[in-house]
Amino acid sequence: MVLLDPKDPKHVHARDRLRTDLIAWLTTVGPAGQPQSTPVWFWLDGEAFLLYSRPGRPKLRNIAANPLVSLHLEGDGVGGDNVIVEGTAAVTPQAPSANEVPEYLEKYRARIDGYRWTPESFAADYSVAFRIAPMRIRVW
Repeated sequence: MVLLDPKDPKHVHARDRLRTDLIAWLTTVGPAGQPQSTPVWFWLDGEAFLLYSRPGRPKLRNIAANPLVSLHLEGDGVGGDNVIVEGTAAVTPQAPSANEVPEYLEKYRARIDGYRWTPESFAADYSVAFRIAPMRIRVW
């Protein structure tokens, strides 16, 4: 990812976390200007993030009205190990279904099984794909 310096150990650590952490917090902005944060599953797909949502969710309406979002990982609980991505989000109808992305399924297979979904039933429930194109990544 161009926004992270492969020579900076903090950036390398952030890149690893962006590939392996299971939960990130997606922040969108509602119609009244109120930020709304939601825990999400995500896959770092090369230079962008691929996410899936149930249809009709507030985050999708918010993205349609204002595509500026942030995606951040949990810190270390005392103010460190922060990774915050700022970018633009867009619904991506041409993206493959979740059950057609082997890397996504591998990352979340235990969670999908734990919730008693199959890959196909998860993909049916979370049928709206969207991508976040990062514009800036803050690491500290």
